[in-house]
Amino acid sequence: MMEAATSISRNLQAVKQAVEDACGRSGREHGGVTLIAVSKTKPLSMLQEAYEAGARDFGENKVQELMDKIPQMPSDVRWHMIGHLQTNKVKYIVGKVYMIHSVDSLRLAEEINREALKKNVAVRILLEVNVAGEESKFGITVSEAASLAESIAKLPAVRIEGLMTIAPFVENAEDNRIYFQKLRQLSVDIARRNIDNVNMGVLSMGMTGDYSVAVEEGATCVRVGTGIFGER
Repeated sequence: MMEAATSISRNLQAVKQAVEDACGRSGREHGGVTLIAVSKTKPLSMLQEAYEAGARDFGENKVQELMDKIPQMPSDVRWHMIGHLQTNKVKYIVGKVYMIHSVDSLRLAEEINREALKKNVAVRILLEVNVAGEESKFGITVSEAASLAESIAKLPAVRIEGLMTIAPFVENAEDNRIYFQKLRQLSVDIARRNIDNVNMGVLSMGMTGDYSVAVEEGATCVRVGTGIFGER
């Protein structure tokens, strides 16, 4: 077990260093990038090791897994819902997660707003954009994003903080640079509209295979699972 602990700690430091290096290459402050440890399917012991090694942001794909883990981890952990969220599961996580990265419809945003009003909280969300147009992925198209932002902006208890994308699985990270550039440009275009209650400060993009390229292209959140916890 000790071996796993040291490897998680080592991996975490290596990813942080790679983020710092990518920031250096693109002339950015490395403090502007949040590293989210994607802990889906991982046992609690591995999350605790990552926490002890300095991780404070954790990403989960499934509501049930989130609900199981939240009470068992320290209260200063910031939980990120990064998987597809069904409207009937919203009530379980509102008020418990730091940010929902995967909002891809007005209906979902309205449900989040309803629950947030009930609990008297404001919920930070990102709009999930399927930049590459992959059939297998959730998310809105690039052309739908601005109008969806305008509609969601009217909801009083929801705060749009930026955009998220899941780029294609590729052998060569460079192949995804174009998608990261497109998401960045989309965020600039939406920000220019000066929509009340819409902030474009967060770009959640980049995973284990391509996060360095994502950081070079402006990512403010990278979601790294295998790079920290090892293969499933």
